[in-house]
Amino acid sequence: MKYLLTVFLFLFLFPTSSFANYNIVISKRLQIMNVYEDGQIMASWPVSTARRGYYTPTGTFYPYSYQLMHYSKKYDNAPMPHSIFFSGGFAIHATPHVGNLGRPASHGCVRLSPSNAASLYNMTKGEPTTITIKD
Repeated sequence: MKYLLTVFLFLFLFPTSSFANYNIVISKRLQIMNVYEDGQIMASWPVSTARRGYYTPTGTFYPYSYQLMHYSKKYDNAPMPHSIFFSGGFAIHATPHVGNLGRPASHGCVRLSPSNAASLYNMTKGEPTTITIKD
């Protein structure tokens, strides 16, 4: 009985229909990001990952920090708007260098156009999100 009451209260207080589950899948080979909401593709955007001599990690990650505007301590205070940090100092964020999207160009972060980065940030902030980066 205690178990049923706990389950009931949990479902009542935290209904699953109010949360979207997002899965962000990034292909370094294709330089593309696909965004899925509850298993349905919502967006497909070009990205830039690490250029030669730098590294973008592969694997499955979970966002641990959302920052509307971050400035890189490592790279001359470079602005990183709409940052979604997922591993160490690695983040998905906006770039003004949209001409480089679709090919490796970063120091390791995953870069998006400003409008796509803002959409991703607003869509996933506070929602269960998984980031998968593949070679």
